[in-house]
Amino acid sequence: MVIVFALVALTVLVTGNWYLWRRLFRDTTRGPGWARRGGAALIAGGWVLAVGALVAERAGAPFWLQRVLAWPGFLWLALSVYLLLGVVAGEAVRPLLRRFLEKRARAAAPAGTSVAPPRPDPVPVGAPAPGQSGSGTTPAPGTPGPGEPGQRKPGPGDRVPGEPGSAKSEPGRSGPEQSGPRQPASKQPASERSASAEPVPESESESQPGAGRPGSGASSPSRRLFVSRVVAGAAAAAAAGTVGYGTYGVLRGPRVKRVTVPLAKLPRAAHGYRIAVVSDIHLGPVLGRGFAQKVVDTINATQPDLIAVVGDLVDGSVKDLGPAATPLSQLRARHGSYFVTGNHEYFSGAESWVAEVRRLGLTPLENARTELAWFDLAGVNDIAGESEGQGPDFTRALGDRDTARACVLLAHQPVQIHDAMRHGVDLQLSGHTHGGQLWPGNFVAAAANPTVAGLERHGDTQLYVSRGAGAWGPPTRVGAPSDITVVELASRHA
Repeated sequence: MVIVFALVALTVLVTGNWYLWRRLFRDTTRGPGWARRGGAALIAGGWVLAVGALVAERAGAPFWLQRVLAWPGFLWLALSVYLLLGVVAGEAVRPLLRRFLEKRARAAAPAGTSVAPPRPDPVPVGAPAPGQSGSGTTPAPGTPGPGEPGQRKPGPGDRVPGEPGSAKSEPGRSGPEQSGPRQPASKQPASERSASAEPVPESESESQPGAGRPGSGASSPSRRLFVSRVVAGAAAAAAAGTVGYGTYGVLRGPRVKRVTVPLAKLPRAAHGYRIAVVSDIHLGPVLGRGFAQKVVDTINATQPDLIAVVGDLVDGSVKDLGPAATPLSQLRARHGSYFVTGNHEYFSGAESWVAEVRRLGLTPLENARTELAWFDLAGVNDIAGESEGQGPDFTRALGDRDTARACVLLAHQPVQIHDAMRHGVDLQLSGHTHGGQLWPGNFVAAAANPTVAGLERHGDTQLYVSRGAGAWGPPTRVGAPSDITVVELASRHA
């Protein structure tokens, strides 16, 4: 089954990239050349870097190599997504643009096209001028009339120009009366060269100045080339702009959201209690110490009562990323900072990171609970820990608690809500989804999670899902801005 899935995925990937190359490079060029070869190298090279970045991160390659591969490789992932979406959207634009150009060309052709009159055949000395065939015809102005000197009627053996057999009836061909072989086109007189020129092939006419402009008589292939270039250029510009703006949104740091959550069991004294929720910081080869400092400063500026870091803090080992995580020691909250693991911690050495965050001053909640003055705060490990015998244990975290007290649970993945409901949790705080991160990824995330972002009620339990502060893979977000959420608890007794 895994092999079949891999083959299907590979087929889709190859087909999609071939289609991308065709629309961006093959259809926008007149024939094989450096542009097509360069386009193929660009697409193939981008995917080599992307796969290399992913493998290097998971395989624990030297950190300098991870950083070299990460920026171009991960950005290519984002760019290829929006290039593909752009050229697919362009399929709807192509026929409309072609139809518009055809109508414009037809409308402009009668007024903008000048037709030169045909050149008359040269008149031999002594032959009647065109339009003069014999007696009864009016002589052309300036020609001697009948009987005047220089005028002679054609005899039986004479050939009349323009009649079959005449040497002048087919310019450029040698007749019996012509002496010597036919001259090369370059040495023929200009009048004969223009008369004997053959029609220019359609493919050559596209390269002539003015080809493809409305009213210039451009051929259909020329219009298709013009349309392909316009659509490809627009798709590339839109993709680059989207990825550029989305990357800027991540690097500038997360913005603060504020959400009020009423809890029936919360005492009046706890009304207005503020929990700063941050998830998915994803420190790694792209987002480093500077980004961590922005996150810490933003959290501290909200002056929360409690800080909850709900998983996916890092993408790498303590050895490589320990210095990047150092700013977390500056987190300040009246009732402390708490941490639960996410799935990426189990890719990066969860035990080492639990010890490291404890050293930095955070309290890890590994299937554990702490009783605060007005409610219980519990935390469970991520589902990914099951592979290491460290999966979530709701019974251990919540089994013997006083159900008359309000309970807030920290759990990285929203799908853990089903266990939270069974154990009477009032509010679950999660991350993991990134809100989809790259539109239309939100539709994929919605299919795999009960809530993609924001606050929703599931039975008697409320679930809040943060979009996260950082980004995984491409340091880019589109349609899913990063956030740090201040959850303000409200008592219904207030």
